Amino acid sequence: MPVPAEPHPPVALPPKPPAGPEPALRPVRWFRPTIRIRLTLLYGGMFLMAGVVLLAIIYMFAANTLKEGTPEFQVFGSDISLGNVNCRDLPAVATVDDINAAISNCLREQRASVLQTFLNRSLLALLGLTVVAFAFGYAMAGRVLSPLGRITRTAQRVAGSDLHRRIELGGPDDELKELADTFDEMLDRLDRAFESQRRFVANASHELRTPLAINRTLLEVQLADPGASPELAQLGKTLLATNERSEQLVEGLLLLARSENKIVDKKPVDLAEVASQAVDQARTEAQAKGVEMRGVRRQAFVQGNGVLLERIALNLVQNAVRYNVPQDGWVEVTTEPQQGCAVLVVSNTGPAVPAYEVENLFEPFRRLRTERTGSDKGAGLGLTIVRSAVRAHDGTTTATPREGGGLTVRVVLPL
Repeated sequence: MPVPAEPHPPVALPPKPPAGPEPALRPVRWFRPTIRIRLTLLYGGMFLMAGVVLLAIIYMFAANTLKEGTPEFQVFGSDISLGNVNCRDLPAVATVDDINAAISNCLREQRASVLQTFLNRSLLALLGLTVVAFAFGYAMAGRVLSPLGRITRTAQRVAGSDLHRRIELGGPDDELKELADTFDEMLDRLDRAFESQRRFVANASHELRTPLAINRTLLEVQLADPGASPELAQLGKTLLATNERSEQLVEGLLLLARSENKIVDKKPVDLAEVASQAVDQARTEAQAKGVEMRGVRRQAFVQGNGVLLERIALNLVQNAVRYNVPQDGWVEVTTEPQQGCAVLVVSNTGPAVPAYEVENLFEPFRRLRTERTGSDKGAGLGLTIVRSAVRAHDGTTTATPREGGGLTVRVVLPL
């Protein structure tokens, strides 16, 4: 009989490496001026001060009440005067019990009157202290929560793609400072990540430009050869068109990486002049497609980068020309100054654009009807570059579908 083989002992698997370095935990200090301790001391001190003030006021009112509530007896015939209250109902001739009862009634009336006065004054004092307490509490709460306002304002600026800002909160080492420091560390990591991504895109685009330029030169030389066969010439034209589209894509990526940065060196630029230059550059293409160029451009100076502003206008105008109706189409380009800003509006006829697809047009490589490839109208980065460049100028870009087809794109830039 064959001898069964002994089972092999289970092999111990090596431990899995950790997914990543665990975040360093901050040491917990028990004795530090935390927000809880500061608020406890603040509200406890306010309560103590309010109690002392209220006790002093009640003491003064009570002393005044005791003084008024202890009248001197003065007998005038059949009348007895008790301080400021006169007892006129005492009988002239009566028994001792009747006189004592009348004096007791007079004292009760005097005491009720003084207690009512004391209550009214106490209510007025309480009302005054309430107003003072609310005003003082509002001021102190604003002082304590002012770091939160600073954190919020910095977060709003960061939301506008300004990752270079930091909170740098000073003051005591409490929870708010810990939150601000954590937020600054997160911004540092985000800034490094975005900067690394921009450098990668820029370097990759630069590396791609050289072989594309060589390919274009070789194709142009081959097409210039009179002895080339028609099939080879047609293939060269197709490859040249594909190469040109790749060059446009690389140029778009370069410009997109550049426009993601914050504009630091700003100069006065006339938005009307920039828009007119864009219209002139696109006029030949518009005439070839039968698209009418129109619009009134009023002078409006903004602070920014002239090259990027010209690219904003040119991309909008070219998109409006290329995505238009086959005949009787038009593109309207207007500029005008407004209160604290300058506005560039580009409207055009064209295919109907659903409202839910408008935002998708601003994403990279997105076109109408969610097309991504196979289009000869551009690389799909035009509106993406527009929004990125406008955001770098602290502006806003909005697009709305026109009734009957086409789009209206509105660019608002601060002066």
